[in-house]
Amino acid sequence: MSKDAFARVSDFLSLSIQIFMVLKNTENEIFTALETLIKVPKQKVTLVTHENPDGDAIGSAIGFGEVLKNYGHEVKIIVPNSYPEFLKWFSTDIEILVYDRKKNRGKAILQETQILFCLDFNEVKRTARMEKKVLEFSGVKVLIDHHPYPTDFCDLMISETEYSSTAELVFDVIQLINLGEYINHDAAEALFTGIMTDTGSFAHNISRPNTFQVVAKLMDLGIDTEKIHAAVYHNFSAHRMKLLGHCLGEKMEVFPEYRSAVMWLSQKELEKFEYQPGDTEGFVNYPLSINNIVFSALFIEKKDHVKVSFRSKGNFACNEFARDHFSGGGHKNAAGGETNLSLEAAVEKFTQLLGDYKHLLLETTI
Repeated sequence: MSKDAFARVSDFLSLSIQIFMVLKNTENEIFTALETLIKVPKQKVTLVTHENPDGDAIGSAIGFGEVLKNYGHEVKIIVPNSYPEFLKWFSTDIEILVYDRKKNRGKAILQETQILFCLDFNEVKRTARMEKKVLEFSGVKVLIDHHPYPTDFCDLMISETEYSSTAELVFDVIQLINLGEYINHDAAEALFTGIMTDTGSFAHNISRPNTFQVVAKLMDLGIDTEKIHAAVYHNFSAHRMKLLGHCLGEKMEVFPEYRSAVMWLSQKELEKFEYQPGDTEGFVNYPLSINNIVFSALFIEKKDHVKVSFRSKGNFACNEFARDHFSGGGHKNAAGGETNLSLEAAVEKFTQLLGDYKHLLLETTI
């Protein structure tokens, strides 16, 4: 074996050992089965994300999709509904189908699919109108996700909650099934975007060095991180900026005695500012910039329910709060939920609950 070949093998073994050290919940046999499955040539593979796909969902799907396409598979991506304009700059030629707009085309793709990857969601109901089709899918279903409490709806499940993002997890999975050489520039951009957005530009959801080690490897592939950051965070409409100003100036209430804040927006207000999908992305983070605030909530009125986003600092588990009171879940410091209450009643419920959590909020260390 030449010195170069020996070095490559040594690097791969070292990387594999590092990855296995951080993949705590998934048996090695799962990766062996997945590699065997993927190495069957020229299969029809579809990747599905959750409803209202965010940067991690889209980034994971495009990133993994590019790798599978480069290996020789026929790859499609299906998202349940539309996603924000600031996530439509990726340079990929993979078909990304919006199921709500082209249901018949989506159903036809699923009927032909041999392997279905479910990315960045832990329960099938998060695919919304696609739920029945995903459950009925007769091929092999594979889950790759980092959210806690996954339900058992896939044949192969890779669920690792200590990962910052599904995109970071996808990168490590790609290495372990020996497809790392197929990560091209487009895949690297997408995976970096997933990590960047799910960590709030590396501000939260990071508990291990592995996140930055993965980012370093993606940067080695020549991606322009400043360009990616600008494409995601400096690509908003003027209406969105005015909506943010309105939300912070007129619709935010701060409760210093509970170290908490809440914001809320009605459908009428969204229409006034010509709301587009993704326009409220990140709004819930702003109150956490206030001195001594550790818990923030954003309530948004939809046609038939109220959507809720939660963010927290330190050891206050907003995912447990979401699960216990708003039919939700997520990560310790970033979670979501929903309710059938009116907007006013939902906000009132939240404010009333703060008293029950006062001791935990006051004890939270940041």
